[in-house]
Amino acid sequence: MISKGDNGKVLVLGGMISAGKSTATKILSDYFGSEAFYEPVDESENPILAKFYEDKSRYSFELQMLFLGRRFKMIKQALSEKNNVLDRSIYEDQLFARINYENGDMEKYQYEMYCDIANEMMKEIAGMPKKAPDLMIYLEVPFETILERIKMRGRECELNPDDITYYRQLWEEYKNWFEEYDASPKLKIKNYGEYDLSTEKGKQHLIDEVEKALKENKI
Repeated sequence: MISKGDNGKVLVLGGMISAGKSTATKILSDYFGSEAFYEPVDESENPILAKFYEDKSRYSFELQMLFLGRRFKMIKQALSEKNNVLDRSIYEDQLFARINYENGDMEKYQYEMYCDIANEMMKEIAGMPKKAPDLMIYLEVPFETILERIKMRGRECELNPDDITYYRQLWEEYKNWFEEYDASPKLKIKNYGEYDLSTEKGKQHLIDEVEKALKENKI
């Protein structure tokens, strides 16, 4: 049986598309008795996502600006309160924008505009009383498992075989992103794709890893 954790933690989940961030967010928010913040991906919240997968060069800038604004609002709210879990955050946003730019799907002026706005947002976050999450939790999942999960969840806009190269690029870049991330203490959950989170044992394994990292960092 999962026991209740102590309140007062702001945790952020990071990782590849379909890594399982939302599931981990639900488990950890339930355990810590906190509010969960989820990435806006439903069409009612995000009417641009499906269009992006149809035409990346047309919609990459619009999509990144939408995500940036939503993630900025979410991290400000989360850091203003004591106890929250986010399933993706503003700290990953520039990774996606950079890849879109490098792939030629975002114009140079658009990328520079995006970076200027993102950097100003990060300065504002740094000036808040709580300046960063208590822990960044990166979910490491094999690429083959990522593709299987994308197929299983059946989000039509993500199922184009032509996007496999894009997914592989993101997956590779995430490893560098995690190594360079320095806004807060961080934890890599290795072999996360093997966790059976449908069981109490699997859930407790995830919680134990997080609790261990919080203890080691004296959080």
